[in-house]
Amino acid sequence: MEDKKIKNYSIQSDIDQNAFEHVGQDLDSMNEIARPSISFWKDAFGRIKRDKVAIIFIAILAAVALYAIFAPVFSPYTMSEQHYAHMNAGMFFSEGDCFHIFGTDTLGRDLFVRLAEGARVSLFIAISAVAINCVLGIIYGGISGYFGGVVDNVMMRIVEVINGIPYLLIVILLMVILPRGIMTIVIAYSTVGWVGMARLVRGEVMRLKEQEFVIAAKTLGASSTRIISRHLIPNILSLVIVNLTLAIPSAIFTEAFLSFIGLGIPVPGASWGTLANDGIVIFQRFPLQLILPAFFISITMLSFNLLGDKLRDAFDPKLRR
Repeated sequence: MEDKKIKNYSIQSDIDQNAFEHVGQDLDSMNEIARPSISFWKDAFGRIKRDKVAIIFIAILAAVALYAIFAPVFSPYTMSEQHYAHMNAGMFFSEGDCFHIFGTDTLGRDLFVRLAEGARVSLFIAISAVAINCVLGIIYGGISGYFGGVVDNVMMRIVEVINGIPYLLIVILLMVILPRGIMTIVIAYSTVGWVGMARLVRGEVMRLKEQEFVIAAKTLGASSTRIISRHLIPNILSLVIVNLTLAIPSAIFTEAFLSFIGLGIPVPGASWGTLANDGIVIFQRFPLQLILPAFFISITMLSFNLLGDKLRDAFDPKLRR
């Protein structure tokens, strides 16, 4: 044992101490940020850009929007222009100078242009109604959730009364009373469509108002308006955006349903619902006139719904890696 210790000592004594350098703590490398600091919104939209499925749905919705905007502008036909010699023509019908990509309807009107006009009307109604619902719901739910107490009880009882009546029944009654038109549908849907957003915002505001940053703002003397507008609403925007993408398909379906039963856009206007209503009459002979508007309704609603699911995952901080 003593011989082994002597041997190890002789090996260590042969090591030149000058071959080593004392480094110590490298403060620069310790303070260096290994991962770049990114905001919540930048991280969320970065995950959306990396999601191929979400990009596909965004591209589909962008294509529908571009089709609705530019197809009537560049088409040689108008929405109400009739060609009696080419009634109920099929897809890619061509004769002489006439060329109809999606064919024509029973009055010889170009379906390519009418579907684009229908997309304009349906998307405008859906987005306008949902935007109004969003504003009303955020204001109503924010006030109810922040003040609580008697104010919250009274406001929520009103919401429960409105929510207890089937919203579609209220919309139909308003459509019967008011003159038919685009703005009538927007007003009818906005009358009851804000209830869901209000309840959602109220719940989030009641949760957030007990957080430390809200208590600190109150301690510093911030007014209720400033706390709601600068602290509470920005923190629920991600939830609101997801809810918006899921509410737009519902508004599109409501408009299509009202137009389908004859309470929508009056003639000669066109929406996807009115085109489907016209197509079902001659579905057995010319099924394409129902399939085309049904396809656009389905693909748009599906894209909004699935994009809403992807946005919900992207805005969830628990899924951040």
